[in-house]
Amino acid sequence: MSSAAPQPRQTQETRQALAEQLRQWHRQPPILLLPNAWDAASARIFVQLGFRAIATTSSGVAAANGSPDGERMPRALMIETTRRIAAAVDRPVTADIEAGYGGDMDAKLDTIRQVVEAGAVGVNIEDSLEHGTPALVSEAAQVELIAAIRAAASGWGVPLVINARTDVYLYNVGDAASRLAEATQRGNAYLAAGADCVFPIGASDADTIAALARGINGPINILASPRTPTIPELARLGVARVSFGGGFTRVALGAIRRAAQEIMEQGTFTSMAQDALPPGDFRSLFAD
Repeated sequence: MSSAAPQPRQTQETRQALAEQLRQWHRQPPILLLPNAWDAASARIFVQLGFRAIATTSSGVAAANGSPDGERMPRALMIETTRRIAAAVDRPVTADIEAGYGGDMDAKLDTIRQVVEAGAVGVNIEDSLEHGTPALVSEAAQVELIAAIRAAASGWGVPLVINARTDVYLYNVGDAASRLAEATQRGNAYLAAGADCVFPIGASDADTIAALARGINGPINILASPRTPTIPELARLGVARVSFGGGFTRVALGAIRRAAQEIMEQGTFTSMAQDALPPGDFRSLFAD
């Protein structure tokens, strides 16, 4: 990468503090809202609105770099985007690294090491096979990986916050009854191996979320969608952390398409005027 690439704002000591703060926010009210940025500008907007921490979105970062989701973009681009986001904000950044961008544990650990060096103090690691294959790795293999990440992070000088995603619900593994048991078992095994939070992506109804919050012995992360309860209701159900995946990226692209379509079809600019960031706010994004 270019030697002119932006460097993280935080010192090693600051990042240690940010990691500890991020971990603590999982264990105390209010519910932690993690907007998913895909570039430095979107991250800055989230910070200006008062979000306490920033996550990245694998699908949004991939789309911004001309690739489909599922580890199809070059790993270096994912790491560079993480670096640019971390350099743009003074908040904890947690990076979506999918399954780790590597065919073996050493490669996955190297990915995480580089993401930490880029400025992230947390990672989201999933238990699917690489490249978006709709199948899960064995529980034992994922436990071994999480334990290795935890052990390696202690040598990197940053108390990394590990969000262990399980794709049991995403890929509808088993029937509905066994799904809850499988996700709960995997979540507790991941926590015991060193994860800080469990992310049962795809769980969306209140009863399932409540059962997961009761059965998993630690914080859980829910992906917000039109199918999930509201933020206050998720907090009441026992959810510690809410993320949004590629949702904000889709909102931004939808606004662009709507404005461009209006121009092409009607020759007017109403949508652009309604949805555009005011010029002063735009200029101030990177004024410092």
